[in-house]
Formats: sequence, structure tokens, C-alpha cells
Amino acid sequence: MELDPDRKLALAYVPAAARSAVEALWRLDAAFAGILATGSQPLISQMRLAWWREALERLDRAPPPAEPVLQALAAHVLPKVSGVELAAMEEGWLMLLADEALTPDELARYAALRGGLLFDYSARLLAGPLFPVKAAGELWAMADLSRHSRRVDELQSSSFESKVMPKTKWPVGLRPLGMLEVLARRDLERLGRKPEKPGSPARMLRMIHHRLSGY
Repeated sequence: MELDPDRKLALAYVPAAARSAVEALWRLDAAFAGILATGSQPLISQMRLAWWREALERLDRAPPPAEPVLQALAAHVLPKVSGVELAAMEEGWLMLLADEALTPDELARYAALRGGLLFDYSARLLAGPLFPVKAAGELWAMADLSRHSRRVDELQSSSFESKVMPKTKWPVGLRPLGMLEVLARRDLERLGRKPEKPGSPARMLRMIHHRLSGY
């Protein structure tokens, strides 16, 4: 459930008042990723995802169990983002357990349910201005999948271009999310080649440039 170096750097630029909430939300995404990364049997992974979905939904009506991520979400994220809303992210991860290659429409739904919701909820916690963060989150989710999926042909057949936003200046309050979006653009430009190492100097410099400029 550790965050990767890229997200750790972005988190460092989240205002202190919102940092615990955003970190808890991002660690939930990391927990879902851990289930797929460590699961050798799809059925077991499905059961683990179902446990998380039900546990998240229960946060709206009962105290959290003795699980650190759930406790952090209950303490810092609710009620700005409800347990039911958090549980909706699980479906995106569940789609990746399919045996068959995902169609472009299915990949788009994965991106919306994972990255789109993650960025939308993060922006809510940051109390930022209206900005198309969902599209940025979808792009980030596709790029992150490209870094970890062996199904490269499947990814190359999807239309990443439809998710790339025009290069618009990000508002200051949402730039921790913009830092991740600019890395997603870099990753998708390298699709099919060896991905950059998270936390590498080039990536960190690009993130800091975005934090200062908004581009």
C-alpha cells in the first residue's frame, strides 16, 4: 500500500490541511493495485476486491474495522467523499481481472472508474476550482496501466488521444494532480518502450516545472 515516488512527490505539494485526506484516498488506490499485483488467482482477487467494496460501503453507517486505510478514510475523507462513492472505484479494478482482452470501450470505463473518480475525489478534498480533472485522471489511469500491464497490444489499440486534454494552465490548488497528469503524457508518448523509473530525476524536474508554471 506504499505510494510510488511520483505520487509521494505530488503529495508533498498538497496543502497540509488536505494532505492526510488525499494520502488516504491515494492509498486506497494503491491497496486495490496491490490486490491485483499479488493475486495469482483471479477468483481470490475478486473476493478480496469484493471485501473492500463492502467495507467501503459500510463506512457510511458503521465505524471502520481495524484496517489502516479504512480508518484513515473514515477519519479524513468522509463525509466529503462517501463510502459508497469510494466503493465505485472497485469496479474499475475488477474489469482488469477479465481473461479476454478489454475493448477500447471497456478500457475507457476502467479509466473513468479508476482515474476519473480518483482525480474527481482528490479535487473535492483539495477544494479546488472547477477544472476538467476527470479527463486528466482517465489519462493518468491509462498511463499507469501501460506501465504495469503486459497486454501492450490491447493498450495500443485504444484511443489515448481522445483523453488528452488541451495543454491548459492548471490552477494552483490542483497542481498536485496536474503533476501526475504531465507524467501520464510522458508515459503514453513512450508507449511500447521501456518506461521511465518512478522518481527519476527527469520526472521530478518535470513535476516541479509544472508546479511552478501550471503547464
